Amino acid sequence: MVQIAILGFGTVGSGIAEVIDGNQEEIRRDFPEGLNVKYILDLRDFPDSPYADRVVHDIDIILNDPEIRVICETMGGKNPAFDFSRRALERGISVCTSNKELVDALGGKLAVVAKEHNCSYLFEASVGGGIPILRPLRTSFSQEFVTDILGILNGTTNYILTKMEEEGLEFSEALKQAQDNGYAEKNPEADIEGYDPCRKIAILASLVTGKNVKYQQVPCEGISAIDKADLAYARRLNRAVKLLGVCHHDRSTGKIFVRTAPYMVPQGHPLHAVNDVFNGILVRGNMVGDLMFYGSGAGKLPTASAVVSDVIECVQNQGRNIDIGLNNTEAELIDPMTTKSRFFVRVSADKAAEAAALFDGIEAVSSEDPAEYAFVTGVVTEAEFAEKSQKLGAKSIRLL
Repeated sequence: MVQIAILGFGTVGSGIAEVIDGNQEEIRRDFPEGLNVKYILDLRDFPDSPYADRVVHDIDIILNDPEIRVICETMGGKNPAFDFSRRALERGISVCTSNKELVDALGGKLAVVAKEHNCSYLFEASVGGGIPILRPLRTSFSQEFVTDILGILNGTTNYILTKMEEEGLEFSEALKQAQDNGYAEKNPEADIEGYDPCRKIAILASLVTGKNVKYQQVPCEGISAIDKADLAYARRLNRAVKLLGVCHHDRSTGKIFVRTAPYMVPQGHPLHAVNDVFNGILVRGNMVGDLMFYGSGAGKLPTASAVVSDVIECVQNQGRNIDIGLNNTEAELIDPMTTKSRFFVRVSADKAAEAAALFDGIEAVSSEDPAEYAFVTGVVTEAEFAEKSQKLGAKSIRLL
């Protein structure tokens, strides 16, 4: 059997062991050698776990064992995950991870180290949980120029928006329900402020260009300012509010635009019907057109399953590098303020005339609140809209 190690025995790490043991027969169907978890690295002991005898506390025990062919890094964070991953790759041990923070910040460096030492650094589980998206981008789209990626990349925020839409809950009520059901952390900031999907769209943008896009470079807005009225307006426009990661790759310049923000998505668009905790990712190729990926974007076993799929690919390519097309150079980003959008806007009713004077060709939207005036703008640049909306003290959401 092929011997592997797991770094970090939390939700995903324990899920990896469960997938390997529970689906060993299925793994052997296409990979007769099978997999075995030889070591589990964690600061804690797990005396009641069936894996208690495999727990070690010293990374060198793992790195110095010649039987270990792949390491699954599920520790989270950048340190010591980066150091442990780098040291493993330098020894020719492939690394598979679900750690989106590390992939976003230092994935390019680790990919280069892997290439130099004829092993691989894979991270399918870092973006779509159980949804296969990175491998199709690398293989099925190898003949395509990917122009756009649009994604609902966070199940927590999608659940909250769905409950607000379907049950008429306020944001705070929907968030509490998400926490009660285990879909949101006690501190939900990374989800509701958009940081989690922002990292994921940055990783996708990096793979599209082959160059590094850091999430700190990506304009990021969450959903904490969305209220029931926004969703009611969206319904009148035959749209739904979704938190999207957006990536556009300009073929003529090679530059890339990336953003995370709430959008009003029209009926008929594939992402309009993605509800509850599910994720959806639309990839647009210049020849193939639009392809949609849908499924569980998080969760213990779906995410662990994606890691194990990477493990099998690494073992099948033992002794050579799986080129993920990522290097350690920085991507050139389009200035977000030069991009153009249409906006849905809410202002106080006494500013209706001022809004009409500022924006050409606005379309009024009926409002149940006589103290409020709502409208949709024409296509304007981000810079122009920011200047004019600030004068109005407006609240706004982009239209897809």
